[in-house]
Amino acid sequence: MTLAGVPIGNLDDAPPRLLRALEDARVIAAEDTRRLRQFASRADVRLGGAEGARVVSYYDANEDRRTDELLAELRDGRDVLVVTDAGMPGVSDPGYRLVSACAREDIPVTAIPGPSAVTTALVLSGLPTDRFCFEGFPPRKGLAGHLADLAAERRTMVFFESPHRVAATLEAMAEAFGADRRAAVCRELTKTYEEVRRGGLGELAGWAAEGVRGEISIVVEGARRRPEETDDEALLVAVSELEGEGLRRKEAITRVAKRSGVPKRRVYDLVHGITSAD
Repeated sequence: MTLAGVPIGNLDDAPPRLLRALEDARVIAAEDTRRLRQFASRADVRLGGAEGARVVSYYDANEDRRTDELLAELRDGRDVLVVTDAGMPGVSDPGYRLVSACAREDIPVTAIPGPSAVTTALVLSGLPTDRFCFEGFPPRKGLAGHLADLAAERRTMVFFESPHRVAATLEAMAEAFGADRRAAVCRELTKTYEEVRRGGLGELAGWAAEGVRGEISIVVEGARRRPEETDDEALLVAVSELEGEGLRRKEAITRVAKRSGVPKRRVYDLVHGITSAD
């Protein structure tokens, strides 16, 4: 089986390997068959080449049933090419269940990498990129509680959101994380009207109240460590834990200093018993 990343907006981002795969495919599972055919037409690609490909829909509502059908194709030795409307299959789109099923049955799976709204929004946000997590679409029900559980998350967080809900979600984030928590709203990435708005969550919620259009990604700064988490004992314990995991002391000191937002020299001196009097 092959998972194929599709451009998130700009057709020129389609790699040659993707176009060849679409032409060579015998079976294509597409999130939206109509949109796939539109993409192929714009890219001047004939799905399945001269022989043509069997194109089937593969989306949330039929994913369970269709997974069994696609597994049967794979067991019979036919490769299945899985594509979504945009981005990588399995990332907030169908694909995960089929990959899991293939893993259980030892069916080989490969991928044709492509653009991702997750990493594109992350690098454009201006927020830390060294540690991040993808949170997908926030839940429609229990949003406040869901965000409250993430309030102490220290990694930069990336969310997807629909345009008609983005204002309410930003308001809820400002309530849960604080109005001054830095964030970025990225819309229409790689497209003609691409826009990145940066600021505090409260400020962005006010901006979004006027209405936002297009495909939306929200990137939110991680929580900063509380003062008690950067006291001497906590820093020493953190270094010791990393060393216990196999990191060299120098690397552990560097990582703890960066993660805690304290000078590396301070952590070094603590570990080696150096005091200001020395």
